[in-house]
Amino acid sequence: MRVMLIVNPFATATSPAGRDALVNTLSSHFPVDVEHTTHRGHAGELGARAAAEGYDAVIVHGGDGSVNETVNGLLGAPSAPPRDRLPMLAVIPGGSANVFSRTLGIDRDPLRATRQVIELLDRGEHRRIGLGHSADRWFVFNAGMGMDAIIVHAMEDKRQAGKAATPARYLWTTVRSFFSNASDTKTFTVTTADDKPLENVRFAFVSNTSPWTYLGSREIRTNPTTGFDTRLGVFAATSTGVMANLPLATRLLTHRNPKARHLFRTDDVEWVEFSADEPLDVQMDGDYIGAHTAIRFDHRPDALDVVAPLPQNGTIDPK
Repeated sequence: MRVMLIVNPFATATSPAGRDALVNTLSSHFPVDVEHTTHRGHAGELGARAAAEGYDAVIVHGGDGSVNETVNGLLGAPSAPPRDRLPMLAVIPGGSANVFSRTLGIDRDPLRATRQVIELLDRGEHRRIGLGHSADRWFVFNAGMGMDAIIVHAMEDKRQAGKAATPARYLWTTVRSFFSNASDTKTFTVTTADDKPLENVRFAFVSNTSPWTYLGSREIRTNPTTGFDTRLGVFAATSTGVMANLPLATRLLTHRNPKARHLFRTDDVEWVEFSADEPLDVQMDGDYIGAHTAIRFDHRPDALDVVAPLPQNGTIDPK
C-alpha cells in the first residue's frame, strides 16, 4: 500500500514530539511518504500529486482547512472531468475543531486516531461520501453566508495577528460578533430547489453533514438528518437579534429539534443559492472565501472514498 502523510506543522493541536510519534507508529505498519505543508494551498498541491502518482491512501494530519485543501487537490475542480482512480482519504486530527474527522467517527486524540486509522486500513474499512461544491471548489462539511462567515473572517484576522485559534477564542469571537452585528441591516435571499425564495435572511448555513460544529465535546446539529449520504441541509435565519436567537441556541445546545419563527430549515436539497444586493462574507469549511453578491451550492453524491468506521446516527429530541 502506497501512503502519503500530509502534515500541517502549524496546526493548532500538533507538536514536534506528537508528529514524530505519529509518523513512527504509521511507518511501523506500512511505508509512508511524509510531506510537510509550507504555505497556503500546499496540501492541495500534495493531494493532486498523490492522485497523479497513484497512491492508495492519503492521510492528513491537520485541521479542517488542511483537509479541505487536500480534498480539492485529490478531486480537482468540480467542473473538471472526474479522475479515474483516487486515493482513499484518512484524517488524523490536528486542528482546534476537527469537525470533519470527528463527524466521521475518528478519535479526537491524534495517537489513538493513528491506531484507529491503521486498524481501518488493515481491515479495508472505508465508505464513500457525498460532498458539497461552490465557486468551483469542494467543501466537506459546511459553508455559510452572513454571521458564521463574519466570525470566520474575524478569526482569520486574529490568526494573522499571531493569536491561536482556540475553542475559547472562537466562542468569544462568536458572542462578540453577534452583539456587534445585531443592528446590521444587510440581508440576502435564499432559494432552494424545492422551496419558494426566502427574503430578508441575515445568516444561513449550508451543511453537507451533521453535526454542523462542536462546542468542546458538545455536538451542534443545525440540520440533524443531513449526512454524508443525503443531499445538502440549509439553516437560514431572518434575525440576528439576541433575544430571538437565545431560545434557538438553547435548543441547539440541548440536542432538541432546531426550530424558531425566524428560522427556515430543510435537511435534504439538491442545491441552494444565496443572492444579495451588496457583497456579503462567505466561508467554506471554516475558510473565508471573500464577499459575494450571488453564490450557489450544489451536491455531488459518492464523490470521495474515506477511511472511517460505519456511520452512527446521533440522537435529537424531536420536540
